Parts: sequence; structure tokens; C-alpha cells
Amino acid sequence: MSRHQLAPGVEVVAVPGRNLAVRTADGEFLSVRTRDADQEALLSMLSGTGGASDGDELGPVVRAFADAGYLVAEPERPEWPAARRPVRLLGDAALTEPLAGHLAALGAEPRTTASALGDVTPTTVEDLLEGNPAAVVWCLDGPVPDGLWDAADRLPEHDVAWLRCHHEGWQAYVEPLAVAPGDVTAAHIRARRLAATPAHRELSAYWSGPRTTGVPVRLTVPAAALLAALLADDLGRWATGAPDTAGLPARRRLRQVDLRTLTVTEHPVLPVPAVARMPKKDG
Repeated sequence: MSRHQLAPGVEVVAVPGRNLAVRTADGEFLSVRTRDADQEALLSMLSGTGGASDGDELGPVVRAFADAGYLVAEPERPEWPAARRPVRLLGDAALTEPLAGHLAALGAEPRTTASALGDVTPTTVEDLLEGNPAAVVWCLDGPVPDGLWDAADRLPEHDVAWLRCHHEGWQAYVEPLAVAPGDVTAAHIRARRLAATPAHRELSAYWSGPRTTGVPVRLTVPAAALLAALLADDLGRWATGAPDTAGLPARRRLRQVDLRTLTVTEHPVLPVPAVARMPKKDG
């Protein structure tokens, strides 16, 4: 594998009547001035099928590509570490089945435990740690009942990654990945959402129930596949140490997915500080 290979998403095209152009990973086109450099040799080198020394006429062009971040040393996908392969999946099969497929393809070892809203679900950290998972992912096909994820919020204290998603009507939420004490938990998300809306009483009542519904919102296959892909990508980057490619970091990002249009929006989110105790009064 050539050390001068183009990074994923970066491509070079020969423009008729003009010089070369590079298409960046963000879809922007930039002109490339090669001067006296051999374009065919340059393209061969950038594709990984050829090579040249930095001292020849290609050197300045190659260094310019490297300085711009358009080259990679080892473009191959990193392997999923063995210690992080056991992943426990909880929740509804409509989401856990495609997620298990994604994770297995990436090199993880997912183990699924069915736990729809009406089923018996783990209520303690010890229950969730059964089987010594490196990560726990919980997917709900509906809103989160009060207290359901309280125990799971303590998983990062046991060096277990914690990831979850749910939906409220046509709005689905992929919550931040929590991997260490102090990361954003499900309780933090609820507190932040209540603080951000003037309808906090209504939202709290909606979560607590009961709710009157008519025709239920059913997750379509494309919607479930999208949610599973987002979860698998976040977990895979954590497991392999791959950097976030764009936008907000996974541990500080709440994703909202419109299940009608499959539009994804990101919102920054921070942990909620512990409330300080009131000082005691003398006397």
C-alpha cells in the first residue's frame, strides 16, 4: 500500500482543456497546478499503484496533497479489538436485528436479549453486566418509561460503554455514547430536553404517561436501518479508536431523526452538573 494514497472520499479528476482538479471529502472541487510534473505518474502514485521519491518533480505536488490532509498512510479499516467485541443488545427486534448485522460485519460479537416495553427488562447494573459485555446498546420502539435506564446510566462506572436510542412519535433520538464517568447519560438528556422547551410540563407528562394514541407509528425498514447504522458507526469508532469525521463528537452529540423524511439533525449536549447541597445555617 503506497504511503501516497488518496484519503477516503478524496478523488482527482482530469478536466478536459484544463488541469487536474481534486474533489475533497466535503464535495468541493479545487484546481491542481502540477507545473512540469508528469500527470500520469502523479495519478498512478495517488491511486496507490505507483511511487516516486520526494526529490523528483512530483515531490512538491505530493507534499501539497499531504499538507492539505488529502493523503493517508494506511487507509485500511482498523480491526475491532478483541477486548471490545462482546456487545449486548437490548430492546425491540426491529432495531436490534439490523444493528446486530452491522456490528457483526464490523467485527464485533453482538448478543441480543429481547426486551420490548412490555417484557421483563434488566433493572440492576448486575443484570446488565451479565456476560461481561464491553458495551450495552438499548433500542426502544417508543418513548422511554420513567426510570427504565437509571441502572444503565451507571454502566460507564464499570468501564462498559453505554449507547441507546428510542422514538417519540415520528421523532427518533440517538443519544450520545457514554464510555466513562462524567459522560452524558440518559438522565442528562431528559434534563436538558426539559430545560430547553417551554412545554416542559407537557413533555414530562408525556414521558410519564398514560398517553392516548390511535394508529401507532411503525418503524419502516429504511428507518430502522438508518438508526442501526448510526448506532453501529458510533460504537465502531469507539471500539477502534477511529476519529469522528465531521460535526460534533459522538460523546457530546444528540441526534434527532425525522422518521418520515429520514432527515438527521445534530444537537450539542453536555452533562448536567450535580446540584450542590444547600449550606447549613448556624443555629
